Amino acid sequence: MRPAIMLLLRALMVMAAILAVLSCSPARVSEPRAPAEPAVLAGAADIATCSSPATAATARVLDTIPGTVFTAGDNLADTTATYDGCFAPYWGRHKSRLYATLGNRDYDRGGATDAFDYFGDRAGPRGLGYYSYDIGQWHVVVLNTSGFVDMSADSPQLEWLRADLAAAAERDRQFHPNRDGARGRAQCTVALFHKRRFYQGGWGRNETIKPIWDVLYAAGVELVVNGQDKFYERYAPQTPDGAADPATGIRQFIVGTGGRWLDRMQQPAANVEVRNNTTWGVIKFTLDAGRYSWQFVPAAGGTFTDSGTGTCH
Repeated sequence: MRPAIMLLLRALMVMAAILAVLSCSPARVSEPRAPAEPAVLAGAADIATCSSPATAATARVLDTIPGTVFTAGDNLADTTATYDGCFAPYWGRHKSRLYATLGNRDYDRGGATDAFDYFGDRAGPRGLGYYSYDIGQWHVVVLNTSGFVDMSADSPQLEWLRADLAAAAERDRQFHPNRDGARGRAQCTVALFHKRRFYQGGWGRNETIKPIWDVLYAAGVELVVNGQDKFYERYAPQTPDGAADPATGIRQFIVGTGGRWLDRMQQPAANVEVRNNTTWGVIKFTLDAGRYSWQFVPAAGGTFTDSGTGTCH
């Protein structure tokens, strides 16, 4: 056999061997997506009053915290306050990264017209004031509990809330196709609204807020952040009826420490873990995939703080 033919045969044999090895190798898959950095969400409620230096003090706390800023209602905390004079020079310097929640005090001036004018779509659609957004791997819903927008069980607001949470759950299932989606929920969700479901004193529950909690609890929401009371209070996870539920309950925070006066303490409600009425400040959440942490950051001169961690349901 001629040498040239022999060389050709050897080359073909080598090629066949290479192809045989390749055919037995596993298929190449794309590299896994790198985990997103934790998101930071910081803010408070009951904020702007020109008669107290605390509004400026809590704004200085925000100067030191990166990430997204939220308000939990009563952005103008008294009837003499204005956005130009009492909010813009302080919390307003964070306006480009701020999402607002409306409270009852925000409606003291012509149906919250000035709030919608000042915040634009960062307060939700004009006249409604409820909306949602995503930060990192978390979903945030903002609701209007001012009393000027219906929040009953069959209201347009709660119909929107059910649809929004269902859509977030569907997005989560598409991104994580192997995750159990039987509960129809997004991975991790925090809800912001002004009026609280549970509070101190002889009554202890706001029944007008229960329909909201019913929807949030059914969707597996982790955290609720409120204002209205002018102090700080943290609750253990619980059901909409106030039963302790460490496995699937919602953890409620009251953070009415943004700048207005601080209320006196009364008899604590059930499931309260920490409370304080001596220190203005903001709460900082670090929101990661499947878990979260919180830290109450006091304004200058304050000594109280609170911190902890939790996992998504």
